[in-house]
Amino acid sequence: MPKFKSCSFCGRMIEPGTGLMYVLRNGQILWFCSSKCFKNYVKLRRRPDRQEWVRRIKRSLGETL
Repeated sequence: MPKFKSCSFCGRMIEPGTGLMYVLRNGQILWFCSSKCFKNYVKLRRRPDRQEWVRRIKRSLGETL
């Protein structure tokens, strides 16, 4: 049975066979649901708690920041 992962940036669930896996030099694995999340986290070095669109997603999922 395939496992669902959650996005390291926004927290959305990633369906099996989709998304992007990024491995850091220290061996930590980051999963991203879209290129938007990947670019914001890795390339632009933005933090999810400061992005309004991420706050809205987490609020809709029932999570607190």
